Amino acid sequence: MEVKKLSISWQLLIVLVLILQILSALAFDPYRILGVTRRASQADIKKAYKKLVRKWHPDKNKHPQAEDRFIEISKAYEILSHEGRRSEYDIYGHGGENQDYPRHHENRFRQYPGNFYFEESFMHFPFGSEHQEPIDERHLLHFSYYVNKVVPDSFKKPYLIKITSDWCFTCVHIEPVWKEVVEELEVLGVGIGVVHAGYERRLARHLGAHSTPSIIGIINGKISFFHNAVVPENLRQFIESLLPGNLVEKVTNKNYIQFLSGWQQKNKPHVLLFDKIPVIPLPFKLTAFAHKDCFLFGYVYVGTRGAEEMTRQFNVNVHVPTILIFKEYINKPADVIQAPYMKKEVIDDFITQNKYLLATRLTNQKLFQELCPVKRSHRQRKYCVVLLTPEAAKSTQPFEAFLSFAQANSQDTLRFMHAYSDRQPEFANAFLPDSETFRGKSVVSILERRNMGGRVVYKTLEDPWTGSENDKFTLLNYLEQLRKDSTLLSSEAVLPDLIDELAPMFLVRWLFSASAYIADWLEDLYYNNWREMIPLLSLAFSAIFVLFGTFIIQAFCDSNYDRESKHPDKRKAQEKAGKTVSSFTKESTSRVPKKGFVEVTELTDVTYTSNLVRLRPGHMNVVLILSNSTKTSLLQKFALEVYTFTGSSCLHFSFLSLDKHREWLEYLLEFAQDAAPIPNQYDKHFLDRDYTGYVLALNGHKKYFCLFKPQKTVEEEEALGACDLDSSLPLGESRGKPGSLGLKGKLSKLSLWMERLLEGSLQRFYIPSWPELD
Repeated sequence: MEVKKLSISWQLLIVLVLILQILSALAFDPYRILGVTRRASQADIKKAYKKLVRKWHPDKNKHPQAEDRFIEISKAYEILSHEGRRSEYDIYGHGGENQDYPRHHENRFRQYPGNFYFEESFMHFPFGSEHQEPIDERHLLHFSYYVNKVVPDSFKKPYLIKITSDWCFTCVHIEPVWKEVVEELEVLGVGIGVVHAGYERRLARHLGAHSTPSIIGIINGKISFFHNAVVPENLRQFIESLLPGNLVEKVTNKNYIQFLSGWQQKNKPHVLLFDKIPVIPLPFKLTAFAHKDCFLFGYVYVGTRGAEEMTRQFNVNVHVPTILIFKEYINKPADVIQAPYMKKEVIDDFITQNKYLLATRLTNQKLFQELCPVKRSHRQRKYCVVLLTPEAAKSTQPFEAFLSFAQANSQDTLRFMHAYSDRQPEFANAFLPDSETFRGKSVVSILERRNMGGRVVYKTLEDPWTGSENDKFTLLNYLEQLRKDSTLLSSEAVLPDLIDELAPMFLVRWLFSASAYIADWLEDLYYNNWREMIPLLSLAFSAIFVLFGTFIIQAFCDSNYDRESKHPDKRKAQEKAGKTVSSFTKESTSRVPKKGFVEVTELTDVTYTSNLVRLRPGHMNVVLILSNSTKTSLLQKFALEVYTFTGSSCLHFSFLSLDKHREWLEYLLEFAQDAAPIPNQYDKHFLDRDYTGYVLALNGHKKYFCLFKPQKTVEEEEALGACDLDSSLPLGESRGKPGSLGLKGKLSKLSLWMERLLEGSLQRFYIPSWPELD
């Protein structure tokens, strides 16, 4: 009896498992979601998808579940629109995001987009957004965060960013390697980011990622692509290659004195790392890049010949990594730190505490504001002691005495600095009394900043600074009195901004920018594949074709004009017969046409990029919509109406075949809802709408268009079209009826609409991006 009960319980359990499997299989059925059968063609699937997207788009449908429904529709279409995924779904019954697609490879290794190489042993892993590793979720980026945070931070640390997406089988292969590298590099200070191309398409396009997975590096706002095999060593070398090559100088016993003496020209402390590794460690390079604006970095390999002289002089333990910071005195380091394993936070704190020299030279306004901050409260009071000295007198007794005084009286409330009076004349004249006694001599002034506008209170020593013991005693006496009485600073002035002495010349900046641009262009040209180069080649050939075509047409027109000028009687006879279309003198306008003809090109796959997508700022393309049967009549009327506007170099004229590109036009008209209303349910007349005679003014750069619709009758009031959306009904309802427009009558008001277009008074319909012309 017990055995029978046990068998029944097992049967119930099996039935329950089968029910759960059936429910899970039915949970995501792409055919059910799109409302099509399993025999549906790709055209039927695409039509159903577009219909559902129009209905459930979150911007158009305010239903609480519209967004979830929209995502579900997109995922279903992603499966059924791909023949391979659709066949695998039909065979294995897997749907949604959590599925393994069996792959069969003839070779052990396979190359994927971006020159990534992987082994077959890493082939079977689940993938999709639901199974993203937590390390990816922690580093997900969006566009605003990238612009406002990542790009500014890239001037202090390099970033390593991975672009991934759903249904990216290759992304699974690099996941173990990516996780290992991220855990290692993030501790060293490398920024990490992950971009999901499906949800952050704008950011993915901005980064130039044409395929997934892609790995890019960002430093100083510049984007570089990773093109090698995805192994930890290659990724480390990629990060190291992003860093400038002159960050850290190799120092030996032959050049260490010259290196440490560079503080006079660079006006920065020097950092020396002593270690027994032959190559410069990556963590030290990253530290040097983060603090490159305030320090100069050098590396000493203790294993080289002659390194004993430096280690003995500076008392360095060669068995432990040691960092020394040198300021004005090169014979003795200002600070030392050594430890077997130094954390990044410890090194950063150590370097930040020694950010400035004992008496830093004021070379720009930013440095002055950092050294001498504005008083926020009584406890945050900072007194700045400034030595104003001629540049030639820096190595003489006055500066040496001021430097020794600064070293002996270093305090949190005091900052010592000096400035060249001949390089900063306006700044120096604000402190110098109007007396010949101080001309060409060194002067010491004590000041305190009161606001960001340059207002300071100060006290200048009565006698020039010579560096004598008496001068030191007088300065020390003033500083002691300031502790008790801050009113000792009785003089007041408004300081001008300091001149940036270290700013490079314009020509140098231009050369650096030009060289960087050329290097980027060559790198893109070398690594881009032919598929990515097709738009560029298309643009180049289109430009060559347009230039040569225009030249040839112009040559023929000039020859025709010469022949006509030789036979005026014949030309008059032709004008009477109505055989010439190139002369439009009956049109009165202030614009003078550039040519004797209207150049109208067809908008096709070849000319689409150059004539619209990459149209220069300020330029517009006026496109006439026509069919094969109305092409001749509408083009003649279109040329008559727009001829007087060809004098504007910002306007281009094209025509679009409705028989070839109706779907592209209907997609654009969706953004002008009243112009082409989307029906609540599919009707048989939707695809028969007559758009011939429509004119679109397309602004390719700002991504908007204006619309001209043909008037219903010639006698109608002066409704100028151009986004006057209440003036007409869908033309499909009136087509073929008595009283419908003649072909040429459709464009009777186009010239008035063109006037409003140039005035900028037409309504504009903005779109997120230009669709493909397929």
